Amino acid sequence: MDLSFLPALNASLNGIATLLLIVGRGLARRGELVAHRWVMSSAFGVSALFLVFYVTHKIWRDFEHTPYHGTGAARTFYLALLGSHLLLAMTVPVLALVLIRRGLRDEREAHRRLARWAWPVWLYVSLSGIAIYGMLYHANPLPA
Repeated sequence: MDLSFLPALNASLNGIATLLLIVGRGLARRGELVAHRWVMSSAFGVSALFLVFYVTHKIWRDFEHTPYHGTGAARTFYLALLGSHLLLAMTVPVLALVLIRRGLRDEREAHRRLARWAWPVWLYVSLSGIAIYGMLYHANPLPA
């Protein structure tokens, strides 16, 4: 079975999650909490689907990574982006689950306090995931 489409699908899911995160934050700021709950639940669902497909792709490729062939400043930038993305991505599922729990329990102030710094982390992880995909699959020069 050819699953080579999964990286592009995952980048698309990250793009959808990014849009949902931005819309969800706007809804919360306007006090539209029911819509906020639906949109942010959708962001979580899309991100969870991403994770399923990401793990599927890794298993399909026997955990082989796609090498980045850039050099110099481009390679340094890529590695810094990848490192920060990986470290922060590990926190997003936990942060999201805690936020969902606080939201469902109507612990609004605790939810807001955590969301003030968890939201930018989640957004960064989504955006950096798209950038990493672009660098690996569309701007990755082959070695000479």
